[in-house]
Amino acid sequence: MKYYDKLIFEISRPGRVGYSLPKSELTIGNSQFTIPANLLRETPAELPEVSELDVVRHYTNVSNKNFGVETGFYPLGSCTMKYNPKINEEIAHHPSFCGLHPLQNEESVQGALAIYYHTARALSELTGLADFTLTPFAGAHGELTGLMVMRQYHLLRGDTKRTRVIVPDSAHGTNPASAAVCGLEIVEVKSTANGTVDTNDLKGLLDDTIAGIMMTNPNTLGIYETQVVEIARLVHEAGGLLYYDGANLNPMLGASRPGDMGFDIMHINLHKTFSTPHGGGGPGSGPVGVAAHLVDCLPNPRVVKEENGKFKIQHSESACGRVAAFMGNFGVVMKAYTYILSLGKDIKHVGPIATLNANYVKESLRDAYYLPVDTVCKHEFVFDGLADKSTGVTTLDIAKRLLDYGYHAPTIYFPLLFHQSIMIEPTETESKETLDDFIDIMHRVAEEALSDPDMVKSAPHTTPVRRLDETTAAKNPLIKYRDLN
Repeated sequence: MKYYDKLIFEISRPGRVGYSLPKSELTIGNSQFTIPANLLRETPAELPEVSELDVVRHYTNVSNKNFGVETGFYPLGSCTMKYNPKINEEIAHHPSFCGLHPLQNEESVQGALAIYYHTARALSELTGLADFTLTPFAGAHGELTGLMVMRQYHLLRGDTKRTRVIVPDSAHGTNPASAAVCGLEIVEVKSTANGTVDTNDLKGLLDDTIAGIMMTNPNTLGIYETQVVEIARLVHEAGGLLYYDGANLNPMLGASRPGDMGFDIMHINLHKTFSTPHGGGGPGSGPVGVAAHLVDCLPNPRVVKEENGKFKIQHSESACGRVAAFMGNFGVVMKAYTYILSLGKDIKHVGPIATLNANYVKESLRDAYYLPVDTVCKHEFVFDGLADKSTGVTTLDIAKRLLDYGYHAPTIYFPLLFHQSIMIEPTETESKETLDDFIDIMHRVAEEALSDPDMVKSAPHTTPVRRLDETTAAKNPLIKYRDLN
């Protein structure tokens, strides 16, 4: 192992110093300030002792081992890992925005409130919903907020029996989890053979205890729910509401609006569809939009525009509560607003190009990989492993082998409808040349599975760390340096 491939603790040498802080000159009155004894460590912190150059080289080398959208194609299905224009970062990092404090009074942050307000208006226009709150910090947080709005609507009407939410068997895992956190019971609706919601099964689930249904359109298989208007009619006639999981909104931009489909509530992943780097836990933003009859149920606070043109932070007694300390992740909102203004009317091309790219990759690989649902997809599609399964090469093996060719693996083993799922989403920002290269590598891996299956099963071969015992790592993780010794 090379010196700088080691852990920072492994290159530590006793007594080696990278930087020394000057002696504190802070005083209280005439006395030198000292930290109270009860706050001091009994033993020194276990920190590595390295030179400044060692630190710079170590972390630079570590960063070069990371994979991201700016280093290569990132075909993760369901995640919409697309390129994020640098102008978004430049605007969001302007001192006029990043120097704000959330406790400033309304008069001093009129510009920020204007951006908040106009972003919400733009999202309403793009989705066909009446108003948005930008407060939630992530997609799952948005789901929870949307379900709180749904429950509040029924409670305000005195309809206390509606405590159950219908969730398709193909749904994202956060859907039933969010419903459970909101105190709602989950009812599963089955899918048809083509992966869409089975309306006949749905009819048998609807009664006066159903608060609503959670869906995404296109669904988790990347297939458009062609019966969505009929589903909306059935649920509304039963007294329920429709919730739209916005994780798959990207292919709808410029093509179709959830509000026009009949949805009453939705969340948007700004960090996916509206361009903010994401992964590793953040940064995120999950705005929630609602139809007109639900606006007063949105969480406090809301930004409104007064007749004099000024912006005001407003609270409502009908709100579902409060879901964050302040007004959400303003930096992400800033990037989304920049993205929307930069594209202007050209935003109508986002969805169609994302759909074109996905279908191009799908059709190019269907000879080597098994396509369980043979239809036109939207932004993503799912293979069920290799077309030829005789070699025993699994989806995990394919994903590991792709690492040797410098590609991040697609989403694997999700959705759970298929045993060997490979979920691919190319997004609209990838060029045909990039897609062609990815298609070529996927074909090459499929050929290797036939000619040398053991080599594929033992991949990766060129990465800093070879194949891990993932089961043991999950059950008995070593998360401290001293645990490795």
